[in-house]
Amino acid sequence: MKPIREKEATLVDLLDRLLDKGLVLNADLVITMGDVPLIGINLKAAIAGMETMLQYGLMREFDKEVSEEREAYLVKSEA
Repeated sequence: MKPIREKEATLVDLLDRLLDKGLVLNADLVITMGDVPLIGINLKAAIAGMETMLQYGLMREFDKEVSEEREAYLVKSEA
């Protein structure tokens, strides 16, 4: 995938690209005091639309649970 650079982009364009392509953040933070590490934080986050998440194998369990709850609700409301 090659980077795409546009001179002007609106917030809607950025949001559309974020949901379509996704964004992955990996961060390691260490809080120190007097050269002594006190707290270590490892952060991993993925931001994307549900279709993109499912395409890459993320959030499948959540999607399955939501789909099952929706089906149960629809069956219940039809009765």
